[in-house]
Amino acid sequence: MKKYLLIFIMSLSFFSLFAQGGKNFKTVGVDEFEKYISDAKVCVLDVRTPAEHLQGYIPGTDYNIDVLESSFTAQALAKLPKDRPVALYCRSGNRSKTAAKILSSKGYEVVELGSGFNGWVSAGKKVAR
Repeated sequence: MKKYLLIFIMSLSFFSLFAQGGKNFKTVGVDEFEKYISDAKVCVLDVRTPAEHLQGYIPGTDYNIDVLESSFTAQALAKLPKDRPVALYCRSGNRSKTAAKILSSKGYEVVELGSGFNGWVSAGKKVAR
């Protein structure tokens, strides 16, 4: 019985890792993101549309590259230095996870804001325009 239980637990672990899609990035909350981006070596990337970006963005944002554009990966590879960590965000945290998967698969160290720009605003953090 123990043998079957062990096999079952190992199978669940394997499938859990497989379902994550090889997640090689860190998702953080607003306060941790704010602390992380206070480091000048971190590149801050807004992956929302240019129209969303113009309505307001997190101060210190270095780049705005729309993750929904087919050229996202090419633009990111051309602009983002690989020797610097990347902190990225979107509106609610969905698109940023897509971007984080792409960039981490390309060798970038990535941290993404789990609650997105909406979470930043809700926490009362400063917004640039």
